[in-house]
Amino acid sequence: MYARDEHEYFTAKRKAAKQILGSDRDQGLPSNKEIRDEIQLLAQMLEGEGRGRELAAMRIEALRLMRGLEAFRPRLIGSVLTGHVRKGSDIDLHVFTDSLGLLEDALAGIGLEFTVEHRRVLKHNEQRVFTHLHVPGLGERGQYTAELTMYSADKSNYPFRSSITGKTMERAGIPELEALLRETTPDFEERMERAQDHADVWELYRLLLLPLEKVKQCPKHHPEGDALYHSLQVFQLACHVRGYDEEFLLAALLHDVGKGIDPHDHVAAGVEALEGAVTDRTLWLVEHHMEAHEYRAGSLGHRARRRLAESEWLEDVLLLSEVDQAGRERGVVVPTTDEAVEYIRKINED
Repeated sequence: MYARDEHEYFTAKRKAAKQILGSDRDQGLPSNKEIRDEIQLLAQMLEGEGRGRELAAMRIEALRLMRGLEAFRPRLIGSVLTGHVRKGSDIDLHVFTDSLGLLEDALAGIGLEFTVEHRRVLKHNEQRVFTHLHVPGLGERGQYTAELTMYSADKSNYPFRSSITGKTMERAGIPELEALLRETTPDFEERMERAQDHADVWELYRLLLLPLEKVKQCPKHHPEGDALYHSLQVFQLACHVRGYDEEFLLAALLHDVGKGIDPHDHVAAGVEALEGAVTDRTLWLVEHHMEAHEYRAGSLGHRARRRLAESEWLEDVLLLSEVDQAGRERGVVVPTTDEAVEYIRKINED
């Protein structure tokens, strides 16, 4: 169970009993609580102090998700609430609604991918269907997954029983989880803000790119058409030469976002809009990509040329200039804005 090869206590006990005792009889098997406690000892031995940091990070991600789904009265349950997390643990939530469609719309509205599972369970000789939504990609590295179990709206105060302890299940709403984090995580507010900033940055990129579709460019220099189509071409070419380099790919995709803000000085506008949302290297590449064109053409002034030549990122900005100049073809098939942003986000997660 620690390795997640088996998820259900009942099945794990029967398998272990058959392997060790030669029989899957029920008598004498340990309780779910005893198994959980032993798993925790193993996790503590193998994972050490990192478990505490992981627990705090998972609780912060749980709170972020719960705030986004506040209308569905979310309740945190399971190991993230009780502190019994181990490697591979999910963030388990109960949500309450009579409309799966509304819940799906809410998840899509906050930019989360998900899959829906309808699980049939035989309980008290009655077959019941439980709806679970699996939400991957949470956390700064996209390393956490949440499992949302959907119940009807009238069940929000129902006293569910824990399969581990047999007692009423521990649950926490948003206020209770906030209080727990303030008590157990001294830098909770700072970490919460940092996690929110990380989540918002991908949406920021998308919002900066979308106005470029309406920016029509000079046909002499840009026969391909609007600035968004050009940016997506440049991004695609960058993927061919540096498909692994997140910072370079961002510079290629975002190098002209300033054109949607101030067409008269798009470099300065773009740098101002991206400051704090990209790394220093990406920002520098965006800031100097126009100078790189002049550098390659031999028309850049002596001082500016020397400054550029002294940079550790000279080779990168010259490569950016090359793909920028090449990304001006008509009729080229390019990815969508969402596909381009998602491609870079996946590299960030990996």
